Order: sequence, then C-alpha cells, then structure tokens
Amino acid sequence: MNLVGTLFCTALAICALSALAGLATPTRLRLPLAGLGTAGAGALGTAAGLAALLGESWSAWLPELLPLAGVRLAIDPLAGLFLAVTGVVALCAAIYGIGYSRDGLDGRVVQAAAPLFVAAMLLVPAAASVSTFLVAWELMAITSLLLVVADHRHRSAVGEAGLWYGVMTHLGFVAILAGLLAFAAGAGGESFDQLRQAELSPALRGTVFLATVVGFASKAGIVPLHVWLPRAHPEAPSQISALMSAAMVNMGVYGIVRVGLDLLHGGPVWWWMVVLIAGAISALYGILQAAVSADLKRLLGHSTTENMGLVLIGVGAAGLFAAWGNAVLAALALTAALLHVVNHAGFKTLLFLAAGSVQRATGTRDLDQLGGLRTRMPYTTGLFAVGALCASALPPGNAFVSEWLLLQSLIHALPTSGVVGAVTMPLAVGVIALSAGLAVATFVKAFGIGFLAKPRGPEAARAAESPPAMLGGMALAACCCLVLALAPTAILPVLSHAVAVALPGPGAVTGEVSLHLAGISSVISPLLIAVALGVAVAGTLALTRVVATRRVRRAARLWDCGGGPMSARMEYTATSFAEPLQRVFDNVLAPESDVDVTPVKESAYLVESVRFRAKVPDRIERRLYEPVLSVLTFVGRGARHLATGSVHRYLAYGFWALTGALIMLAVFQ
Repeated sequence: MNLVGTLFCTALAICALSALAGLATPTRLRLPLAGLGTAGAGALGTAAGLAALLGESWSAWLPELLPLAGVRLAIDPLAGLFLAVTGVVALCAAIYGIGYSRDGLDGRVVQAAAPLFVAAMLLVPAAASVSTFLVAWELMAITSLLLVVADHRHRSAVGEAGLWYGVMTHLGFVAILAGLLAFAAGAGGESFDQLRQAELSPALRGTVFLATVVGFASKAGIVPLHVWLPRAHPEAPSQISALMSAAMVNMGVYGIVRVGLDLLHGGPVWWWMVVLIAGAISALYGILQAAVSADLKRLLGHSTTENMGLVLIGVGAAGLFAAWGNAVLAALALTAALLHVVNHAGFKTLLFLAAGSVQRATGTRDLDQLGGLRTRMPYTTGLFAVGALCASALPPGNAFVSEWLLLQSLIHALPTSGVVGAVTMPLAVGVIALSAGLAVATFVKAFGIGFLAKPRGPEAARAAESPPAMLGGMALAACCCLVLALAPTAILPVLSHAVAVALPGPGAVTGEVSLHLAGISSVISPLLIAVALGVAVAGTLALTRVVATRRVRRAARLWDCGGGPMSARMEYTATSFAEPLQRVFDNVLAPESDVDVTPVKESAYLVESVRFRAKVPDRIERRLYEPVLSVLTFVGRGARHLATGSVHRYLAYGFWALTGALIMLAVFQ
C-alpha cells in the first residue's frame, strides 16, 4: 500500500473509532475524543488528496466486503481534489465543534454520526465501481439526514427540514441508481474501468447522462431541485451545516464531472447546454433569494445554490468547448469550475461557522434582530468580514480569481463558438456579472445589518464572544481563504492534474494566472491587487489623520433633525435594506405583503394599531411542488379507506393482485 492508500485507510479507521467514542464514552471525554478524531481524519484525508493531486494514485479490490460485487476503490487526481477539499472542511468543522458542543448543544447522535458522515464523503470520490459508489452515496445521505434531524425534539422546523431533505435526497438517489445501473448493464460490468471502455448507443448514453445529472444536481442544490437546501442547512448544527454546504454539495459536482466527462467521455452539445442553463438559472435565482432573506443561515444556504450554479456554468462550458473541439478552452473552463469548488468550500465553511457562533451567542439567526455585534464579538465579526469579502467575488477575495477565470473562458469563446455560442456565452457572462453584483449587496447586508450599528434586539445586546476552539476553527478556515486569495498559483498547477483526468489534453492556466488564447493575453496578480488596495487604504487613512490633526477638535452631538438621540429603531433592517432589490425583481420573486389596520373601538378615523406582514416565498416551490404535494395528500387521504384493518380485505388484495399479474403474463407472453 502506497502513501495515498495508507493515509486514506487510516482516515477511515479514525472516523470509525471516533464514531465509537462519540457513542460509548462519557460526556466529558466524548467531545474531545470525537472532535479531535474527526479533525485528525480530516487532516489525513487532506494529505491523501494532496498526494493524489501531485500524481500518486492508489487502488484496491476487496471482494469480501460487499456480497456479489465486493468493494473497489481507486484514487486519482480528480478524486484527490475532492478528498482534499472534504478533509480541510472536516478539519475546520471538527475543531469548531469541540467548542460549539461544549454546552450540550449536540448529543451522542451528532458526535457519533459526524465522523461517519466525513468517512462517507471521503469514500464517495474514492469509489471505483457502481456498487461501491452507490453504497457510499447512501451512507452519506443517511448520516447527513441523522445530523439534520438531531434537534427535532426541540424545534418543529427541524422535522420539516428533515422530511424535505430525506425525500429529495432519496429521489435523487433513485435517479442516480437508475442511470448507473443502466450504464453498467450496457457496459457488461460495473467497474469504472469497464464503464470507460463501454460502447453504448446514443439513446442509452443520453438516458444515463440525464438520469445521473438529475440525481447529482439534487445533491448540489441546483434549481428546481434546491428546495431542501435552505431548509436543511440552517436547521443542522452549525459545524454540520458547514460540512453539508462546503463539502457534501461538491459531491454533486464530482458526480457530473466523473460520469459526464470521464466515464462517458463527454457528449453532444445539448448535454452541456442543459448543465449550463441549469447552472445559470441556479446562480441567478439562488442569489436573488439570498438577497431578500433575513435569516442568516438561510441566506447562506441560498448562496450555496448560487455558487454551485456558477460551478455548473463552468462544467457546462467545459463540456460545450470539448464538444466543439476546443480543448484549451474546455480545460480553462473546467479549471475555473474546480477552483471555484475549492474557493467556495473555504469561504462557505468560514461563513457557516461564524453564523453558528452568532446563533450560539444570541439564540437567533434573524438579521432584523441582530446588530451591534462588532463590540461584543470582535473576533467573530472580523472573521465573518473575511468570509463575506471572499463570497462577494471582489478583489482580494478568493472567489474573484475563479470567477475571473470563468469569465475569461466564456469571453474568449465568442470568436469561434458559432451561433449557439454567440447567443449562450454573452448570456452566461451577464448571469455571472449580475450574480456577482447581487452577491456584493447580499453580503453587505449580512455584515452591515448583522454586525454593525446598534443591537436591534435584547439577544444581540447580551451577546458574548465564542470559546477559543470555535474561534480556532473559524481562523483556520479564514487562513485557507487568504492563501487561496493571495496565492492561487499554489493550487492551479495541481488542479491541472485533476482536469486532465476528465479532459485529457493541453492545459490553459500557467504561471501567475496568465492566459494566452486566440492571440489575446490576459494576466492577473491577486497579490499585487491586494498590496495596491492595502497601500490605498493606508494612504487614505494617513492623509485623513494628517488633515484632521491640523484642526481643533470639538465634541458635539450628531445632528438628529431635532428628534433626539438616534435609536436602533431608526436603523435599516435586513428587510428594509433588501426592499429596493426586491422591487426591481418583483416579477421574479413575487413577494407577498399584508397590511392589517385595527381602528379604535367605536371610531372609524382613529387607528389603534397597524400590522404589516411581508414575505418572499420560494416561487418555484409554490408553483412546482405545492400542486404535487396537494395531489399526493388527496390520494393519501383517499387511500385510507383501503386500509380498514380487515385481514380478509388484505388477503383479497393479494389474491386479486396475483391473479392480475398472472393474466398479464399469459396475455403478453
């Protein structure tokens, strides 16, 4: 067994031991043992992934672990990338979880299921056969569902979120199961090596691709299969929210890349147009929902839909360019997509952990009730600011580089992409630009309303800083974001190995993030941008200080229009901040509002109270899912009459079903 295999197997063993420790040890020992064990497994998974990215591969065949099929594992650079990302997220979340859970916020279920969840996410990219992949995928689904519903006894919303997540994730699993089984049947074998060599008809290839894309897109939170994500991620414990939103959703992207580009070797243009369009709709719709959301963790959940949409734009563009025969642009688009997977994992881990810190300190996620946390939680405020800057895709944030590369690939495609590209690429560029602008407004709202000004509720006024372990997990995630932002060249060379697995051919990104395509050169240096911004800010502050010291200072109360000292009621809330954006996109969001005026008794002119209620429902959920749920509810209520408790009736059902089946066989054979 080589280095990759040793590190990987050790990580899985530590996950199993950590699960046992979380289940069987006393409370005093359970938290450090399970937490440190999961952190160690994450570190080993990261090391195994990095070793695979540097060119060392590993495979194993264990015929006795699964009946009939056995277990087949293989780690190549593409799998190594997702192993490394999952390991880093698990490391940060596990360190954070030790402090988060110290006050009894998590029980034995969370401490035992979390290491198994990490182990499942490490197994998914390492699977090298259909049966192994499906078992690992289902283990990931079951353990994450247990973690989502861990607090269902205390909050009814947790049970509802768990129901949505359980149904959607298993419907997605059915789609993946159908697609991969059809693939294996057509290939005459289930190992990935056999699938790569299979010769399938175009109809079967298209069916396999569509079925698997539906299942993987559901896990990635892509519209319209996203409805579980903004429910489940906020209700899970915060370190689990980070694992789900920064690591688990990446497995959907991995599945699309592995099946569509590696196993099926790409496909016709319409395959990748479906992926690109789904990504564009998800990016725009997700950030619009995030922009008008007042729940901090729900806002971050919608932001995950947006960023996974951006990743799928890159994957779809890579498939399109490959279908058009432009290998360089295909490699560039896939590099941008995978880099954004890494960047999103970094800043979304940080943001969810910081949001959990706020929720733990205040007991609320409602931005309208927060504010004033800068003085009470200075470290959490600073760390959230780093994550918000990175998520806004502004320099020197890490998302800026990956979105810049993605835009470059789409823009450089215009001269040679034909009619389809001439229509599609400008629209995709517009979607990316618009989503970036809305992301800035969204995270300005989240940071400014949630952390600055005065507290708008008693919970925020009583907030206190989080324990050192929680701050340590957040600080580690912030360091990863800063490294990715200032030195992307540290990861881009190894990303080319992962890209080469899916798209064999020439790379497109070299040196200091430089492009040389179609006779046009484009160079960017994130470190120089950061230095320039730092010098500009320091120079402005120094100049302001010099000018200010030349004048005599006089203390005076701020002008308040004669209304007395300003109170928290005079500040913008998250709802009022987002209202102008909501007006612009009224036709898309379809907001609902209601004004209830209560007059003084026996008077038609004097008003006792006015109550205003406003909400922005998920329009896709209302138009698509509610009618289906209504039909299922109606059918379910009608079916109650069939189950009366009579054994004779149940025997009759069986008799008539068997008789009908025999008649059908006799007729059709």
